[in-house]
Amino acid sequence: MSTEVKHLVIRAPNWLGDAVMALPAIGVVRDSLPNAHITIAAIPSIASVFEELTNARQDALLVVPDVKREASTLASGKFDASLLLPNSFRSAWSARRAGITQRWGYSAALRRPLLTRAIARPRGRVHQSAYYLHLVRGLDFTAPDQPPRVSIAQPTRARTEKVLSEHKLTDAPMIGFAPGAAYGHAKRWPPRRVAELITQLSRERGAVAVLFGAAGDRAAGREIESSLPPGVRIVNLIGRTDLRLLAGLMARCAAFVSNDSGAMHLAGALGVPLVAIFGPTDERATAPLGGPAAHGGLSEPNVLTHPVFCRPCMLRDCPIDHRCMKRITVDDVFSAVTRQLETFERSAGQSA
Repeated sequence: MSTEVKHLVIRAPNWLGDAVMALPAIGVVRDSLPNAHITIAAIPSIASVFEELTNARQDALLVVPDVKREASTLASGKFDASLLLPNSFRSAWSARRAGITQRWGYSAALRRPLLTRAIARPRGRVHQSAYYLHLVRGLDFTAPDQPPRVSIAQPTRARTEKVLSEHKLTDAPMIGFAPGAAYGHAKRWPPRRVAELITQLSRERGAVAVLFGAAGDRAAGREIESSLPPGVRIVNLIGRTDLRLLAGLMARCAAFVSNDSGAMHLAGALGVPLVAIFGPTDERATAPLGGPAAHGGLSEPNVLTHPVFCRPCMLRDCPIDHRCMKRITVDDVFSAVTRQLETFERSAGQSA
């Protein structure tokens, strides 16, 4: 059935992390339908990630301006099939209203009657990337396990070099930090701990810290900056990059430290040595994939947790003392970052 598709639209997930974790599944579809014209449909906040070089390798990108206009936007493409990666009822309803003949997806959110091929969701706990691969396997595509991969396109490289030059970020190892998390405060390692870590990395590794994040993370960035002692070099780019520039700058980092966030998943897919700090969320479902190992290096992302009785609670705000995050020490993270840097340096030396 799939080989007869000529114009397929793949509706991407609406969160950056989910979109990155879906890349292997999208790549499987691309490989299985080499003669089909494949379009990725995505909301504005994540669409530009597909303009870099990813597993997806789509033929076209369609930006869905908002959910109210999703059906009319999809109808403009005259697609004969749609693969719906979001689980929402609305995504299936929009595809049907758009007149797309074949509509594939998980039979979630009471939308089975709207789908022409409805796949049962996997039982038990699976990683989100495996969740998307399970869907395409259910649609009869051969889907080997593989990590998400993102590489930087030349236009983004040029913009990146300009920003690096403006901030004089070419003379020392650059370590990126994503101190925020859109899901809620409970996912954030305390900003004062981040400042202590930056200080230690500056003094012992000569590193320059660069802060990344959305506008909503500015308060965390200000708290980090105000907690630093004199002489520690930091560049705060929170709220000052679009997604493509974020990816370009992250790719130039010697290492990256992040809470469970979309930036964490993007760093893993870019192959950056990564330390990910997990508290209330479940690393078994959303641990970052990739790292240097996915790009021919040695190290994989290092996930840090602390065993407490209440995690993973999945709460946005902690009702007690935030012990899952506070008991992850600065020394824990410093040691993890150092191991990532040393493994990456060893790998670079072997390939030189």
